[in-house]
Amino acid sequence: MDGFFRVVEMQTLKWPVVVLTVLLLAWPGRATPAGPAAGLAPEVKQVLDRLFGGDFSGAAAAARQMATQQPSDPLPVLLEAEARWWSIYCEASSIQWGMVDAWKRSRQPADDAYLALTRRAITLADAPGSGLAPARAHLYAGLGYALQARLYGLRDERMPTARAGVRAREEFLRALALDPQLADAYTGLGLYNYYVDTLSPLVKLLRVFLGIPGGSKRDGIRQLRIAMERGELTAVEARFYLAKNLRTYDHQYAEALTILTPLLDRYPQNLIFRLLAANLDLELGRREQAKSQLQNVLSGQMPDAACTRRLQALAQSLLSSAR
Repeated sequence: MDGFFRVVEMQTLKWPVVVLTVLLLAWPGRATPAGPAAGLAPEVKQVLDRLFGGDFSGAAAAARQMATQQPSDPLPVLLEAEARWWSIYCEASSIQWGMVDAWKRSRQPADDAYLALTRRAITLADAPGSGLAPARAHLYAGLGYALQARLYGLRDERMPTARAGVRAREEFLRALALDPQLADAYTGLGLYNYYVDTLSPLVKLLRVFLGIPGGSKRDGIRQLRIAMERGELTAVEARFYLAKNLRTYDHQYAEALTILTPLLDRYPQNLIFRLLAANLDLELGRREQAKSQLQNVLSGQMPDAACTRRLQALAQSLLSSAR
């Protein structure tokens, strides 16, 4: 596929959004390998399993129930916002340059409730006497700002993206200064380093003048691997985004599929993961495998009916191109 150069051109034209969106995850230094994850509470694991299993509304409802029982804890609020994000991602997904992704979408009425959740999570994380370890409080606040920046970036709103990104970066830096073994923060480090290294020479020059830290794709990949192997909250996302980015920017389709496969095995009902796998199979010329994955999407059903319809429409489009 020759779409890579068109992608680079697109990123050049939209460089402020790209740079400022990934700034939310910035740390210019090298990552310190994190120790084994301490483990999540069973109810948190259950919410995450529902979320990444494709039950976005069910995960959001379970997170709200947790919040009623733990009203001072920002984590349930973050989990609900995360569930809402994946619903947004699904509904915004389209095919450009032969690649499935959530590229851009306009402001929607439901966005206000999503952003209200992120603000609430940040307020709870910053509250004196929250009972959280300081490093984790900063991590949660950073995740709240990161969730804001995701939506602003999707809507191509540059200044809000910049403000949320800078605040998130500050929180992640503080969290890691206090506890370098917070592996979930390495998802942010990896994405920043990876994305910044994909920018065109012109954009990199502008980045220097703006004082935005540079990045190394090699470091980014290493950091994302740390996160996907040792993270607690963001391991699945680190794996998904690494696979997707290796497809989009590096054309490393086989490696991307290897990274993605554990998600297919663990969450077979998640049609977002299956659609990405089919996309990768098509790029690899594995037409029969791609057709099989696309048929799985067409016959699958996630609890979110609107998301299912959206993904099945994209699957049908890819299937037509595979014939």
